[in-house]
Amino acid sequence: MVIQQRAHSLWVILLSFFVAYLLAIVPFPDWAMNYRPEWVPMVLIYWVMALPYRVGIGSAWMAGLLLDILEGSTLGLNAMSLVIVAYVTLSLHLRLRMFSYVQQAGLVLALVGLNLMVTHWLQLMTNQTTASSLMFLMAALTSAVIWPSLFQLLRQVRRSFDVH
Repeated sequence: MVIQQRAHSLWVILLSFFVAYLLAIVPFPDWAMNYRPEWVPMVLIYWVMALPYRVGIGSAWMAGLLLDILEGSTLGLNAMSLVIVAYVTLSLHLRLRMFSYVQQAGLVLALVGLNLMVTHWLQLMTNQTTASSLMFLMAALTSAVIWPSLFQLLRQVRRSFDVH
């Protein structure tokens, strides 16, 4: 029964990441691309914060590799930035649980911004982009605005499916 519960919990976590991947590749108009929320890092932040003993650095690496494949970017680019986000979240997960939604959104703004900056820097280093504008950081702001709703939704899913 315990093994069946763990497998059930794993499917809920994987399904939430699957939905995040789908939302990450939904086409946006060119003018709105900089405002696209960073769904995969936000879902990763939630699960690392909620279940740090189940979702951690290894999960972040795998999630990043899959995101690299989906986006067609250099293998390891998103993986590296998501590992950094997971590490910081793991370091702060006990404090994060005590924060209000607004405080959590502020930290999500910082973490997603860090994720975007590391990814952008790695793209510059591998000559995948030449953009000099900082507009790509608007996605961090959009993600922070969406965070309270996403947090409540994922928490409700976790509680209703008894994921632990």
